[in-house]
Amino acid sequence: MNPRLHALQPYPFERLANLLADIEPAAGQSPISLAIGEPQHPAAEVAVAALADHLQGMSHYPPTKGGAELRQAIAQWLSFRFNLPSQAVDPERHILPAAGTREALFSFAQTIVDPRPEHAAVAMPNPGYQIYEGATLLAGAQPLYLPCLPETDFLADLDALSPARWDRVQLLYLCSPGNPTGAVADRDYLLRVLELAERHDFVIAADECYSEIYTDEADPPPGLLDVAHANGRTGFERCVVFHSLSKRSNLPGLRSGFVAGDAELIRQFLRYRTYHGATLGGHVQAASIAAWRDETHVRENRARYRDKYDAVMPLLDPLAEVVRPRGSFYLWPALGRDDETLAVAALRDENLRVVPGRYLAREAGGINPGQGRLRLSLVASTADCVEAVTRLARVCQTMG
Repeated sequence: MNPRLHALQPYPFERLANLLADIEPAAGQSPISLAIGEPQHPAAEVAVAALADHLQGMSHYPPTKGGAELRQAIAQWLSFRFNLPSQAVDPERHILPAAGTREALFSFAQTIVDPRPEHAAVAMPNPGYQIYEGATLLAGAQPLYLPCLPETDFLADLDALSPARWDRVQLLYLCSPGNPTGAVADRDYLLRVLELAERHDFVIAADECYSEIYTDEADPPPGLLDVAHANGRTGFERCVVFHSLSKRSNLPGLRSGFVAGDAELIRQFLRYRTYHGATLGGHVQAASIAAWRDETHVRENRARYRDKYDAVMPLLDPLAEVVRPRGSFYLWPALGRDDETLAVAALRDENLRVVPGRYLAREAGGINPGQGRLRLSLVASTADCVEAVTRLARVCQTMG
């Protein structure tokens, strides 16, 4: 067996299942879960229709690079969404379709990381998506955790590493809007990341899978590629971004996304993925093209999440230290109580499932940035989200 498998930690939901294994949910209460960040809104109809119309695509092996029409649709969307010049993104050189961001974020580290240098390292936000850590460990590198705390507006603290430790970094994972904090990196922050990458010779993997869920319709989150291009890095040097239809279009089961950026990095990643075999069938590509070309369903999706935040925040504000995030569909409240104890009480007393914040973070520098917090995924209906926070308030009141 690969000895590096032993370094992998249990996934948050495995830990949650173990925590709650012997807990009897409250009788007489319908179950509500704010635990898993799986979109519950209707799948984009344009994509569903295109999928049904192209089922014959299952009769053919798909190319690893994806079809030209899909890559062109992605290039056009990137240019539209991030205000890039129409010729800035070359569908042949800068884009590679992927079976969702999870697969791509994991396999990218296997392509980029050179495990031979002693103390090879990958930096990542803490708390963050556990795939970053697992990918790092299986690539033979050491994870370096950048705390996301209130004093840095929940962005990964770029000052947490000394210059000597930055010199060890081969790859930096970022996530904006963040999971679980919802924090959005502004242009100055991303420019600083670009400067660090040049100074210390590392690659940036920007997970932007929540980029289309944001609060202000007039102020969408910036992306790494547009900041790079605007600052003279027209080849997107050292930059790769990851996007998905899972959250944007409510299509998590389609397993469709893409990677875009530095042409040489994309070329090497394609070489790896030719062996990896994670390709998109013709029917999936047809659905993806339809989704990337339509913005109506995306605006409607944002409005649904906006309504949930409007309904939930007045109820949650008196209970917790909490910030309405600029993006994503999460809340990251600090409730002044032990997060595991709170998760147990929520299920036992109110049939409500929530995730202890510590499960999404690692202890580093003597602290676990998730301890005492919960991650609340506002994926249920507005009525259920309101009911969930009402139940959470009762739990807090009972705990004192």
